[in-house]
Amino acid sequence: MIKKLIKRILGVKSKTESPNQPAILGPNEHGIDPQLLSPNAVRVTQALQEAGFKAFVVGGAVRDLLLGVKPKDFDVATNATPEQVKRLFRRAFIIGKRFQIVHVMFGQEVIEVTTFRGTSADNAPKDEHGRVLRDNTFGEQHEDAVRRDFTINAMYYDPATRQVLDYHQGIADIRSKTLRIIGVPEARYREDPVRLLRVVRFAAKLGFSIDPHTRAPIQVMAPLINNVPAARVFDEMLKLLMSGQALACLQQLRQDGLHHGLLPLLDVVLEQPLGEKFVTLALAGTDQRIREGKPVSPGFLFASLLWHQVLEKWTAYQAAGEYPIPALHLAADDVLNTQTEKLALQRRIASDMRDIWAMQPRFERRIGKSPYKLLEHPRLRAGYDFLLLRCASGEIDQEVGEWWTDFMAADGPERDALLSRKPKAEGEATAARKRRRRGGRSKPKDAPGAGPTEGSAQ
Repeated sequence: MIKKLIKRILGVKSKTESPNQPAILGPNEHGIDPQLLSPNAVRVTQALQEAGFKAFVVGGAVRDLLLGVKPKDFDVATNATPEQVKRLFRRAFIIGKRFQIVHVMFGQEVIEVTTFRGTSADNAPKDEHGRVLRDNTFGEQHEDAVRRDFTINAMYYDPATRQVLDYHQGIADIRSKTLRIIGVPEARYREDPVRLLRVVRFAAKLGFSIDPHTRAPIQVMAPLINNVPAARVFDEMLKLLMSGQALACLQQLRQDGLHHGLLPLLDVVLEQPLGEKFVTLALAGTDQRIREGKPVSPGFLFASLLWHQVLEKWTAYQAAGEYPIPALHLAADDVLNTQTEKLALQRRIASDMRDIWAMQPRFERRIGKSPYKLLEHPRLRAGYDFLLLRCASGEIDQEVGEWWTDFMAADGPERDALLSRKPKAEGEATAARKRRRRGGRSKPKDAPGAGPTEGSAQ
């Protein structure tokens, strides 16, 4: 301690304070539970080390281990080149253009192996805004640590020695719950604008505060996200929405001015009482399912976020004289076309969204064989949960959701009895016909109505 104090007074850096040398923490200092490690990640590091290479579990996995959380994914960093890594494993595949990585497959689990990245070359291809397009420069471990985005993601764990290597005081930031970018924030955001979204995701997911210098340029540099390929933006948005803190993430996005262009009109939706309640319920349900370890459909999630844009256009098309069902399909086309350009929605997800939206008018037809036909729909559960969200938010009458809950749980005779029950909607339809006779304009039968239950994301 005295030696360190003397060196600090004299301005001499200790070995662990050198930018090229990490602080090294043993098991008693970092407290990582080895039981939380993936056996396959250990297998990969062991194979690389036995072949004479350095190999560490790295990044978010180390961060989660330090927080006492079992990581969902494990990344490994090594000084072996992608080709050298590939030769060591039977099922290994080199992927990536911007920076090559290796996916090592163990059944359903994928261990992502990256070669230590070197200092970004000045002549690396960039776009006109400074975003690096391709950079396969390999380097030393301390250079790799500099290239990582946040201090809490720049630590290395060796399963063999159970030591953590910390180059940028990441453990101190974890203990103070601070999210801090490595290097000059403006330069790092310009290099990869997706980091603007990652700041928000990590801060909301972990409950960390954003370092003032890290936060300062975010709002000004937000437009840089428009230059990122739509597929990368979609991947990051999906991670954000599946983080278990989706509602907090979206609130943080709005606060930092990052939502524009990602989910157009989100502000408008969240400023309307029904829209805000609907989106809040949808995201809260999604967060709850993720925390409980239940599956969540991206199609359901995006269908929920974009529903009030569809609803607005659906109403407009009907007001222009279009029949309800064609009007709904036209509204869905408009919204999906806009979002595909912004977020590169995958075809499967877009198809699920269409199915969920298209089922909604069918839930309000509770006569004859229509309910029985709807029971055969492969996406019935998702459409039903979406219906319950609409009821819970007050968009349509709660009685509709209750009827379908009873109908789905009933047997043959009970279903016949439910079908013979006169729904509230019939009385409303009769009143509407009377208004039309008097020359008034009424809401079409298949248009959404109003009233509350609880929904969940499937």
